[in-house]
Amino acid sequence: MPEIWLNYGSTDVVLDIQAENLGQQLAAEGKILEDAEINSRLDSLDLTKPLEIVVLNNSNAVQKTLLALFAKCEQKSLRIPRIFAEKKIMDALKNSLPEGSSISEFEKPELSNSLVFIGEMEFDGLFGFESIATRLLRKFGTEEMLLAYEKRKGELPAPGQDVENVSVAKQFVDKFEIFAIEIASNSSGIVDLAIGHPSSTMSVSKPFVESATKEIGKHRTLFISTGKESSNDSLGKSLSALWNCSEAVRNEGLAVLLAECTHGIGSSAIQYYIEGQMSLDRLKKPAKYINGMETLLFLTELQKKFQVAMVSILPEFYLKKLNILSFSGVAQAMNHILKVQGARQKVVVVSDGARLLLR
Repeated sequence: MPEIWLNYGSTDVVLDIQAENLGQQLAAEGKILEDAEINSRLDSLDLTKPLEIVVLNNSNAVQKTLLALFAKCEQKSLRIPRIFAEKKIMDALKNSLPEGSSISEFEKPELSNSLVFIGEMEFDGLFGFESIATRLLRKFGTEEMLLAYEKRKGELPAPGQDVENVSVAKQFVDKFEIFAIEIASNSSGIVDLAIGHPSSTMSVSKPFVESATKEIGKHRTLFISTGKESSNDSLGKSLSALWNCSEAVRNEGLAVLLAECTHGIGSSAIQYYIEGQMSLDRLKKPAKYINGMETLLFLTELQKKFQVAMVSILPEFYLKKLNILSFSGVAQAMNHILKVQGARQKVVVVSDGARLLLR
């Protein structure tokens, strides 16, 4: 019996599966940058100036890049940059930094100049790619987000695609004199890294999508782990991995998403819908944008094609409201698959869903 370990929040859990039930196990691949090349690219940052670095998401790739920057400062006897981050990732980030590092909560109500933002690119159903530019638009450009939502490609997610509305994010960040360290990576390491204005660092999307894309056809059952904690800390965030794999799910098939969701729903629109404060009709042509509106739209549209299930700590009541099957553990989910679809059902296991794109 194969043992497959899958990320679930801050830990990994084992999926016990019979060899005859394992169709494929998929993870992202691609050429990884050598440390020397990463250090060479980081040389374009002027470390002699006082830097304030804002960490937009926490991952091994982000931590590796920060440590490389700190090492450069130490070698040149320069002051280590001040680090800022959202409160929810501060503890995990602090544990990975050298002793004596300073990290504070990023609380600025609006975007200001002279900041350096660092983040790992992921796929995004609305913009194609979740980049530093799109993250800043979501955080600081509420009015512009309505325009970006109206310019969406359609009612289904478009991860890894070049879409028109990404221009809204570029135009938004163009108004600020800020810097970005944009990282593309997978579970093996850093695939690409770009430094510059966030409207230009989105160029790492090309090698990212090349390393992440796999042509596997359509399958009846997929078991999907996001591959890292930062991509499954909330329902809204974890569903991106479902978008990435949705083209590989057969009509009337089943996609089981493994996501702990320690920070809950993570989407105002989904929360309002669960509480009965918003209807699905409002999603097509809204008067204003509500955080996570596209997530609810994409979920309901995909559910017309196949069934969605989750292993998480979210209350079953919440998931039932969203027409999502709820399982308490991977064993229960696997038992359900074999009971409903037959003892010989082949399951495709995706171990890095946040950084894999299935076609």
